Amino acid sequence: MAGARSSARTRGKSDPIDGLAIARAALREPNLPRAEHSEASRELKLLVDHREDLVTVRTQMQNRLRWHLHEFDPELDVPDRALDRYVVLDRIQARLAELPASMVTRLAGELVEDIRVLTRRVNALEKEITAVVRQRAPRLLELPGCGPLSAAKTVGETANPARFRTEACFAMHAGVAPIPASSGATQRHRLARGGNRQLNAALHRIAVTQLRLDGPGRGYYQRRRSQGDTKAEALRALQRRLARVVFTRLDPTTDGLSASLPAAA
Repeated sequence: MAGARSSARTRGKSDPIDGLAIARAALREPNLPRAEHSEASRELKLLVDHREDLVTVRTQMQNRLRWHLHEFDPELDVPDRALDRYVVLDRIQARLAELPASMVTRLAGELVEDIRVLTRRVNALEKEITAVVRQRAPRLLELPGCGPLSAAKTVGETANPARFRTEACFAMHAGVAPIPASSGATQRHRLARGGNRQLNAALHRIAVTQLRLDGPGRGYYQRRRSQGDTKAEALRALQRRLARVVFTRLDPTTDGLSASLPAAA
């Protein structure tokens, strides 16, 4: 309610001020959608959030392990983003066994085991999420660049797609709809920094992946670049198009998007 508070005559922030701002917003916008989860979206959101929490904890352990490894052996080469690979963990564990026993080697060994356990749990959750997505949202997986984790994040953060009146409302919710910033004869738009940033990140991953693949998404990006858009502007335009594609694939009232997918993606 920061925007509503800034436009009100009452200064400051408190529960009564927020309550009044919410009431005024509800009266001003009587058709606001009701955010609610379906069984499928809530299940996927819980699984994705739990996996991300485990990944965060594992990353903290990996950083601590790298610090210990550098302390007792600065020459030990550990590739970037490799501490979730069992073969690398086995090599580190074998190296620790060769060193004299100390508090550092003991803690490093415990971290190796903890990382191994967390990696198993993360991988098992990813397999479970993949199975659920294939059952609940198979049409999202048909979209180039949309993997199981991005599809699960999209479903979980969208909640009930029927609450959006149009795909434009969905794009605004995802933070990919450009905001008009024109004045006089100058016609321009600026980047939207609001909306659901988790959903925005999922669309961004799909767009970046499409740029690496031969297909309509990459073609649309290159066409925008040839028309004078910067890299950032062309990427934002692609994300806006993807929001339309994703929403249609999420909308249970539609039959599909096979006919319009090449132009939209």
